Amino acid sequence: MHNRRYAQTGQRVTIDKHRWWRDAVIYQVYVRSFLDSTGDGIGDLAGVRAGLPYLKKLGVDGVWLSPFYPSPQHDHGYDVADYCDVDPVFGDLSEFDLLMTDARRLGIKVLLDIVPNHCSEEHPWFREALAAAPGSEARARFHFADGRGPDGSEPPNNWHSMFGGPAWSRVTEQDGTPGQWYLHMFTTEQPDLNWRNPEVGAHFDHALRFWLDRGVDGFRIDVAAGLYKHPDLPDSPDPEADARTRDSVNPLAWNQPEVHDVWRHWRSVCEEYTARDGQERLLVGEVSVPTAREHALYVRHDELHQAFFFDLLSAPWNADAFRKVISHAMQDIAGTGSTVTWVLNNHDQVRTVTRYGELGTEGSGLGAARARAAALLMLALPGAAYIYQGEELGLPEVVDLPDDVLTDPIFRRTGSRARIRDGCRVPLPWSGHASPFGFTSGAESAKPWLPQPAYFAEYATDRALADTHSFWHLYRDGLQLRAGLPQLGEGALRWLDTQPGVLAFVRGDGLVCAVNFGTAPTPAPVSGTPLLSSGPCAPGVLPGSTAAWWISDCTNP
Repeated sequence: MHNRRYAQTGQRVTIDKHRWWRDAVIYQVYVRSFLDSTGDGIGDLAGVRAGLPYLKKLGVDGVWLSPFYPSPQHDHGYDVADYCDVDPVFGDLSEFDLLMTDARRLGIKVLLDIVPNHCSEEHPWFREALAAAPGSEARARFHFADGRGPDGSEPPNNWHSMFGGPAWSRVTEQDGTPGQWYLHMFTTEQPDLNWRNPEVGAHFDHALRFWLDRGVDGFRIDVAAGLYKHPDLPDSPDPEADARTRDSVNPLAWNQPEVHDVWRHWRSVCEEYTARDGQERLLVGEVSVPTAREHALYVRHDELHQAFFFDLLSAPWNADAFRKVISHAMQDIAGTGSTVTWVLNNHDQVRTVTRYGELGTEGSGLGAARARAAALLMLALPGAAYIYQGEELGLPEVVDLPDDVLTDPIFRRTGSRARIRDGCRVPLPWSGHASPFGFTSGAESAKPWLPQPAYFAEYATDRALADTHSFWHLYRDGLQLRAGLPQLGEGALRWLDTQPGVLAFVRGDGLVCAVNFGTAPTPAPVSGTPLLSSGPCAPGVLPGSTAAWWISDCTNP
């Protein structure tokens, strides 16, 4: 009914059909937790391929695949040993090519996760550096430095790792003596690359072209505000800020001006491939900077196409807070000619059902209602949107994993459970009433790499598809309606006057979205029955913790 009603308002208008990324909805696949085809308890590329029809049915435009490159998995693939191959645990290049063939057949774009700030300690370059002498060309690809103090036993500066502890580790030289130190802004197994060395840029040029030649549609760039460090590596005035906030705060290690030259060059590489067939290859960055204005510098016309806007994800459940971050994004980021890239979840964050509810439980009715409302809000905003796997099922965070199964290097380095990420990475439930819930093709006794709680049965995909009131159907209906909106990527919005605690806007195509952040019902900003709502919604009334969409005559924001 919703689709038929909306069809009367007109068909989708795209300013440039090749610029698909401007309003795309991309589904983030955390490969090791998506679907296991081999029975070893770890998801793989064949599992992703098997799940593509499910994602097509959901209605997304593309997928972003977490790293599947050869890696010792100290940070689950974000420690890359070879940027141009597939780790055997996930398959091989022939399996990747089959995945690309199926994705093209289904009209699904494929983005790869690339990690240019650091590599693995098992990368051939770092092994060569360990075997080489101080001052060698091999060590110049990384940040090696002599220690401080009379015997060099103190780190070269006071920086701390994002994951806790010092950002420097000392090596043992070939003669067995304590030697230089190397920089790692994450784990000791992830040495930071020195982008002031031209060999590093050339290495990644090769990697980009390797995957573009295999047909990928773009890249999600890990730590895109990283790469360059202050050339003098001075002490930080707040060395523990990164670990304390688990964010890129140290101004000496992140957001250096030279990084923009890298993105201009990468954009030029992508443009070469775009020129061949007119289909733009996308660069979307994980950019964590203090303000939307600084964020906007990364998405200028000759740099990244888009960058994740994390302020919406981090905003408290409050109408004023949401309005503020949305306004800043629309003003500063959309003003560059890019579109805002909205996100509510990812593989590093507590899931919304838990984040908006009561942390410490498997979710509450309030958290679920708020997560549904936030989803409709995100999908209504002009620009692109990214959905993290399981978000469409309403999965809560798994907060009670026992210590002996935790794999997050943050826990390994700090011993603290406060910021661990395993809880949002538990393998998806697909079917059945007991673990492994169809995640693995092995026997019922097969164990997923992280244990699934018994209550995951309530969220299994087969149940979600059968229940027309489920999170899955809300996302699917929202995506179907969204696909018919004329000004999705290019549109502006105008805020509407509302009751306190209610956020409402109208877009140029007449779509009105309203969210009641409170718990009590309030008058709706538009009369009539909504096209779509996150919960039961009578005409003229917007219940608490609910979002709804209408089509209005207010078409001139």
